[in-house]
Amino acid sequence: MQYDNSITLDPAIASRLKRDDKGLVAAVVQQYDTRDVLMVGYMDDEALRRTLTTGRVTFWSRSRQEYWRKGDTSGHVQYVKGVSLDCDGDALLVEVDQVGAACHTGKRSCFDEGGPLPVVEGFRPEEEQ
Repeated sequence: MQYDNSITLDPAIASRLKRDDKGLVAAVVQQYDTRDVLMVGYMDDEALRRTLTTGRVTFWSRSRQEYWRKGDTSGHVQYVKGVSLDCDGDALLVEVDQVGAACHTGKRSCFDEGGPLPVVEGFRPEEEQ
């Protein structure tokens, strides 16, 4: 797919982003109907613009230093259903319809492989319920 690089991210959206020192924002990807968290990727302004305007999720690869559109090589496509910006502007929630595995390991979610960590469970005091 050829992208028109003369088109930039809407300035009203760009002004709300709080990027890290590399110009990136974390993007949490969630299955839109089950709410399962699938993966975390990173986007710069161009990756977000492509995601918002093409219906497919595009990330910036920190290791390869290039854009990649989820599913172009694996066939495990992420069809965009919605994108939300958090209150601080430093994270995105990308709701998708995931085809196949989201993780490069072949698992549905990147959080399947590592499993839960041991934690002391917190409980809300009765007066706060």
